[in-house]
Amino acid sequence: MKFGICNEIFAGWKLEDAMAYAKNAGYHAIEIAPFTIAPYVTEVSQEKRMEIRFAAETLGLNISGIHWVLAHTEGMHLTHPDEEVRVRTAKYLVDLVDFCADIGGEFMVVGSPKQRDVIPGVMKEGAWQFARAVFRDAVIRAGERNVTICIEPLAPEETNFINTVQEAIRFTQQFNSPYFKIVLDVKAMSSERFSITDLIKDAWPNFAYFHANDTNLKGPGFGKVDFKPIATALKKVGYNGYVSVEVFNFEEGPEVIATKSLETLKKAFGI
Repeated sequence: MKFGICNEIFAGWKLEDAMAYAKNAGYHAIEIAPFTIAPYVTEVSQEKRMEIRFAAETLGLNISGIHWVLAHTEGMHLTHPDEEVRVRTAKYLVDLVDFCADIGGEFMVVGSPKQRDVIPGVMKEGAWQFARAVFRDAVIRAGERNVTICIEPLAPEETNFINTVQEAIRFTQQFNSPYFKIVLDVKAMSSERFSITDLIKDAWPNFAYFHANDTNLKGPGFGKVDFKPIATALKKVGYNGYVSVEVFNFEEGPEVIATKSLETLKKAFGI
């Protein structure tokens, strides 16, 4: 099992310093939120992209990929009734795939709850068709760049579009592409009526990435979630990809979050 951590946890740190800390703490990879580098990836030069990639390679740290891909952007929306908005979003998703590949990433996690909400007046089936068209070119480019796009099912309190693991799987299967999968997230799965272990079993092999966090928005070990049965379920289905720490409450500080989360995960996986 490979462990990763999201770089926005290290708020205010230089990316290179966050990478170095993650490596020294024992992580295999770092997951990058593009907004921590620039508001739009189109503003990140090829030279800067190579610098990021080289910095990680020098440390012996993988860049697992990118997430929070539409955060802090404007005029982007997956299910918007305005065709111009959807065309802009579709193009930017392709730009994001290129950015991910350029910096050495393998996975592009698409959560972005507010940029996919079904707007009043739009029927759910219409929103489904809009989103499918928006992703089409990005999925093609993902295959060309060897990047796997992972859409994230999120709880109803976060968005009203794709709330369950099964919905996310059904959406990705429309494309019949090995480069379009789903990501499982502990916090998000906790909102479903099925147990997390059952969701893992039923979702395999349709998920390609895994986010580790707690229902209290903190990291593994900071809440009530027991990660041992989760680890057992992941191993049982044969998942050997990234388990990446993604938190939303940073009050303990990056060093404590990174260290305790990894200790909890290693103990759960028997490492």
